[in-house]
Amino acid sequence: MPKTVTLGNGLAIGGDGFVVMAGPCAVESREQLLAAAHAVAAAGALVLRGGAFKPRTSPDSFQGLGGPGLELLAEAARLTGLPVVTEVIDPRDVPLVAAHASMLQVGSRNMQNFPLLREVGRQRLPVLLKRGAAATLAELLHAAEYVRREGNGEVILCERGVRGFDPTTRYVLDLAAVPALRQRTDLPIVVDPSHGTGDADLVPAMARAALAAGADGLLIEVHAAPEQALCDGRQALRPAAFATLMADLRRLAAALGRHWLRAESRAGSIPTPRHGVAANGCLDDEVIAP
Repeated sequence: MPKTVTLGNGLAIGGDGFVVMAGPCAVESREQLLAAAHAVAAAGALVLRGGAFKPRTSPDSFQGLGGPGLELLAEAARLTGLPVVTEVIDPRDVPLVAAHASMLQVGSRNMQNFPLLREVGRQRLPVLLKRGAAATLAELLHAAEYVRREGNGEVILCERGVRGFDPTTRYVLDLAAVPALRQRTDLPIVVDPSHGTGDADLVPAMARAALAAGADGLLIEVHAAPEQALCDGRQALRPAAFATLMADLRRLAAALGRHWLRAESRAGSIPTPRHGVAANGCLDDEVIAP
């Protein structure tokens, strides 16, 4: 039987359900985060993603807000009712991040950071484990076992693309990994088409393909003003494009006989956004497509 991983609010990921986790790559400011958080909640995402700590290839790149970013994520969670998944990169920061999140993300650069894997394994929060950019599926499963051996069996695997030779896309999104992993593990599997392509124009097609391949969910980057993003703006969807994609995914899920998980208990409970954000979750000059 496929395993389900349950967040603290009762949301179960895995089984026959399908979950979309969305939000900005990095927390940059309160206004930026709340604009994205309200937009993804309004469109039907059930988990808010956002990085307070950002491991970057260049030491000169934006590294995230750290602790203040975690506080902003906690505020966004209170305002939208969405649980938060955010990355932890240092074993020493695990308790701090765990105090502000509903799920801990181990990014691709840290997939084989064994002290970090052991430390998140000692927590009692679900762990989203991303495949390394040059990791085999066997290595991904071994990394998951490091977490599970510490007593935490609540692990979700994430396919986010592997390094290829063609620079057309940022990575090669290996969707064959979804059915291949399904043969080898009972853990839930989600796909990140944002990092997997590096191009917002390619994200919708690969998101639909991931659903068709049998993924349990998606991890998608959304930013109200991608051209101003401090991190990976090129791959982030605008709120209107994200809402359109969510409508497409609902129709596809129905055609495939997949159960689209909803937040009925929170319907109509999203508070009025602040800082110039319209009630539809977009900035005032944007409109979400029907």
